[in-house]
Amino acid sequence: MRIAEITTPDLRLHHRETDSHSHHPLLSEIELLIQQSEAISKNQPLPQSLPISLRQSLTRLSQLAPFPDNSFKLTIWKLSFRLWNACVDLSNAASLQSSSTSAESIANLRHVAADMLFLAKDVTGVPSPTVKSSLFYYRTGLVYHSLKKFDLASDCFERATEIVSKIDIAKISDAGEKKLFLDLNLARSRTAWEVSDRNLAVTLLNRAKNMLFGSPDHYKSLSNQFLAFGKSSLSRDDDDCSLNDALRLMNEALDLCEKGLGTAKTREDTMEFSAMRIKTLRFISAVHLQKGEFENVIKCVKVLRNGGNGSDGADQHASLPVLAMKAWLGLGKHSEAEKELRGMVGNNDIPEAVWVSAVEAYFEVVGTAGAETAKGVFLGLLGRCHVSAKAALRVAHRVLGESRGGDNGSRIRANVVAQLVSDERVVALFAGEAVTKERKAIHSVLWNSASDHFRAKDYETSAEMFEKSMLYIPHDIENRVFRAKGFRVLCLCYLGLSQLDRALEYIEEAEKLEPNIACSFLKFKIYLQKKEHSCAIAQIDAMMSCLDFSPDYLSLSAHEAISCQALPVAVASLTKFLSFCISGKTMPTTEVVVFRTLVTILTQDIGSETEALNFMLQAQSRASKLGTECFFGSGETGKREQNWFAVTCWNLGSRCGNAKKYELCGEFLRLASEFYSYMDTDESGENKMMICRSIILSVTAMIALEKQNKSALTETQVKLAAELLVRAGKIMSSSLSNGKDCIMEPELIFMYTLLAYDIHGRLNNSAFQLLVVKTFAGSKSCHYNYLLQLGIFASQSPQSNPDVSTFALNECLSALIASASPDYPTIALIIRKLISISSIHKGDTNDEEAILKMYKQAYRIMVGLKEGEYPTEEGKWLAMTAWNRAALPVRLGQFGTAKKWLSIGLEIAEKVTGMDTYKACMQDYLAGFQTKVSSA
Repeated sequence: MRIAEITTPDLRLHHRETDSHSHHPLLSEIELLIQQSEAISKNQPLPQSLPISLRQSLTRLSQLAPFPDNSFKLTIWKLSFRLWNACVDLSNAASLQSSSTSAESIANLRHVAADMLFLAKDVTGVPSPTVKSSLFYYRTGLVYHSLKKFDLASDCFERATEIVSKIDIAKISDAGEKKLFLDLNLARSRTAWEVSDRNLAVTLLNRAKNMLFGSPDHYKSLSNQFLAFGKSSLSRDDDDCSLNDALRLMNEALDLCEKGLGTAKTREDTMEFSAMRIKTLRFISAVHLQKGEFENVIKCVKVLRNGGNGSDGADQHASLPVLAMKAWLGLGKHSEAEKELRGMVGNNDIPEAVWVSAVEAYFEVVGTAGAETAKGVFLGLLGRCHVSAKAALRVAHRVLGESRGGDNGSRIRANVVAQLVSDERVVALFAGEAVTKERKAIHSVLWNSASDHFRAKDYETSAEMFEKSMLYIPHDIENRVFRAKGFRVLCLCYLGLSQLDRALEYIEEAEKLEPNIACSFLKFKIYLQKKEHSCAIAQIDAMMSCLDFSPDYLSLSAHEAISCQALPVAVASLTKFLSFCISGKTMPTTEVVVFRTLVTILTQDIGSETEALNFMLQAQSRASKLGTECFFGSGETGKREQNWFAVTCWNLGSRCGNAKKYELCGEFLRLASEFYSYMDTDESGENKMMICRSIILSVTAMIALEKQNKSALTETQVKLAAELLVRAGKIMSSSLSNGKDCIMEPELIFMYTLLAYDIHGRLNNSAFQLLVVKTFAGSKSCHYNYLLQLGIFASQSPQSNPDVSTFALNECLSALIASASPDYPTIALIIRKLISISSIHKGDTNDEEAILKMYKQAYRIMVGLKEGEYPTEEGKWLAMTAWNRAALPVRLGQFGTAKKWLSIGLEIAEKVTGMDTYKACMQDYLAGFQTKVSSA
C-alpha cells in the first residue's frame, strides 16, 4: 500500500529550510538511488545492486547522527516514504512475474525504507512518528514472513515492538494504533511458531490478551490465532504432548469466543462468535477423539447438536456424525455407531470423502459383522446422491480387506461385496471412458479376492467373485482376451465344485472368444471327469490343431488321464506324444520313457496285453534301429531301462502263460530274450541264462499253443523255433564248456533237450536228435527221470526215433541199476519199453539176440531180490512174453532158438510169485519139447 507524502502546515513553514539542507551529498546520493527505483518499469527487473547501494548509503548516513536540525530529518522521512511507495509499485509489478528473487530484493528495499524512517523517528511536526516507524517495520516483517524469511521477519517485528514499547497502552485512543499493538504481537507469535519456538509464541498470545481493548474484532483475531495454533499442534505427530498442547490452545480459543460474545454489539458479531465457538468445539472434539477420550467427544457432540450458550440453533456440520460414530466405536457401542452411520445417509451436506472414510472406520472396528451395514449405507447413499466410482471402489476394497480367503469371515465379506458390486446402480458408476482407471481397479480387487479364495480351495466363493469381476470387463474387441480369461478361471472353479456341465459351458464361451490350447485342454479335463473317454480322445486331436500347441500338453494330458483312471485316454495321449518322439523332434521326455509309461499303463489293465506287446515290439525295433545307448540311454540309467524292458517282457510272458494265452506268452518271452541280449553279459552269466530261459519258454509256449489250437505248427514257425533253440543251444554250450551249467535250472535244460528233439524231429534231423540227447545225458543236470521221459517221448511221439529212445532208456536203466537203492518199478518199466521198441523195430538176427539179452538182464536183476521187490505183473509179463516168443521158432522148426526162449521164460517164471501153476505146465512142456527134439 502506498503512503501519501507528508504535507502538514508545520512542514510547509520549514519548506525553505528543508530545501537548504536537501543538497547534502549523502541525501542527494540516496535520492538519486530512489529515483532509479522509481524509474524501473514493470517489465524491467530490479537491479541486485540497488538495495545494496542504498544500504551502504544509509549506513554512512547513520554515522552523521544526531542530525543537525528537524528539516534534515524531514527530508529523510520524505525520502523514506518515496522509497516505500516505489517498493509498493515494484511489488505490484513483481506479483505479475512471480519472481521470488525480485520479491526478496523488494523486501530488502522495504527494510531500508523502514531503517531510514527509524533514523529520523523523533521528527517534529509529524503525528505519531513512533507509530509510523513501527508500522513500517511491521509491514516489512509481514513481507519477510510471507517469503519464509522468518529470521528477518522476527528482526523487523522485534524492532517494531521496541519502538512502541515506550508508549503507554492506556493512553492510546486511536483504533488503528490499538490494532497495530495487537497485530504486532500476533505477527511475532506466528513467526515464533514457524521457527518452532512454541513457548514464545504462546507467551506472546497470552500477552496479547492485554491488548484486546474490549474490541470484538480483537477477540476474534486472538481467538482465531489460538485456534490456528491448536490445529497446527493437532496436525503434528499424534503424541500425548502435542494433543495436550492442541487441547489447551483450543480451550483458550473457546474461552476468548465466549468472552467475545459479551463484547458483541451487533448481530453480525454475535453470529460470528457463535460460529467460531461451534467450530472450536468441533476441533476440541477431534482432539478428544485422538486422545481416546470418547465420552468427552460424545459430550461435545451433544452440546453442538443441542445448541445453547449463544448459539442460534443446533449444529448440523457433516463432521459431527463421523465424530460421534468413531466415539461410539471407541466405547464399544457398535449399535450406536451404526445409528450414526445410517443417519449419515440423510445428510446431504456430508461430502463423499467423509462418509466413505466413515464407512471405512466403522468397518475397520466392527469387522465382518459390519459388512452388511457397510453395504446398506453405501446403497442408501447411492440412492440419495451421486456417488463416484472411486468411492464405490474404496468401500469394496475396505470390506474385502486383506484376508487371504479360506475362513468364514472372508467368505462373508466376499458375499457382501458380491451383492454390492452386482447392483445395477454400482455397475453403472463404472460405465464410460472417464472411469476406465477405476473400472480396472475394481476388477483387479474382485479378481484378486477370487484368486485368494481359489487358492484356499473355496471354489464356490471364488466362482462368485470371478463372475462379479466379469461385470467390469467391457464387451469390446480390446477386452476379449480378459473375458476369455475370466471364463477359463470360472471353468476351473466349477471343475473344483464338480459341476462339470457348467464348467463346460464356461470353457465353450472362452473358446469362442479366444480359441487356444488352454481352452482345449480344459475341455479335455472336463470330458475325463465326465468319463466320456471317446470325447476326451477326440479332444486330443483338437488340442494338436491349436496354434499354440506344444507336445508338453500331451504329457500333461496323459498324467490327467492316469489320475482319472482313464487308461485308454492316457494310452491315446502318449501314443500321439510318441509320434513326435519318433519323428525326431526335440522333446522334453525321452522316447524310452514314453514307451515304458505306455507299457506300465497297459499292464495295469488285464486284457491289454496285445497292445502292450505292440509297444514292446516298437520299442525293440527302435532300439535296434537307433542303437541301445541312443535309445535306452547311457550309464546306469540306460542299464536300468534295459533291465526294466527285459524283466517286464518276462513278467508279461509269465502272466500270459499262466492265463493260457500261449501266443502272447511266446511273443513276450521272445522279446525278453532280445532285450536281455542288449544287456551286458556279466561274469556270472545271468543275462545269458535269462536269454536261454526266455527262448526255451517261448518255444514251449509255441508247442502249447499248437496243442491248444489242435493245429500243427507251420513250416515257418518250426524254422523259427529251430533258430531260437540253436541260439539257446550255443549259449548253453558256451556255459557248459566253462563249467557254469549250474546257473541253468536242470528242468530248463531238460525242456531245451525235449524241445530240440521235437523241433528237429519235425525237420527230419534224426542225427541232431540223438546228439542233443547224448549231450544232455552227459551233463551234470541229467537225471534218470529226465532220460526216462525222453525215452518214452522219443518212442511215442509222431516223430519217434527208436535210436534216441533206446539210448535214453538204456542210459536211464544204467543209472538206476548203479544207484544205491534202485527203483525197480521204473527199471521194470524201462526194460519192458526197451523190449517193446526192439520188438517193433527189429530187423535181423542181431536184434533177436539183443531182445533175448534184455530178458536175460531182467532175470539177472531179479536174482537175489526179495519177494515182491520186483513188480510181479512186470515179472509175469516178462515170463509170458519170453515163453510166447518160442511159438514162431517151434513152427518154423528152429528148435534151438525155441529152446532159448522157453528156457528164459521158465527161469523168469521161477523168480515170480504167483506163477506156480504156470511153472508146472511150462516145465512139463519144456521136458516133452526136449524129448521130442532129441528123438528127432
